[in-house]
Amino acid sequence: MYLAATVAVYPLAQPDYRAVDRAIEALRSKELELQVQTMHTEVYGPDEALFSALARAYRAAAELGPVVMVVTITNACSAPEPGSGE
Repeated sequence: MYLAATVAVYPLAQPDYRAVDRAIEALRSKELELQVQTMHTEVYGPDEALFSALARAYRAAAELGPVVMVVTITNACSAPEPGSGE
């Protein structure tokens, strides 16, 4: 199944946003398409790859301290066309 997700990581009581950067890097996969936005990251791809990447992202961010990760997942959205500016 192909899914789309929005992911936002919020570091708690941390002096910087390295946890966000680590989460984004952990989401990167040849099977997934990422679009990093100002307040969240959009992720598109097969369900198993997406769920695995979400677990990696949370663990990577949490290694630096307390974090909250908010995820919205849907099977009703497709990836935007490349070069569409979305």
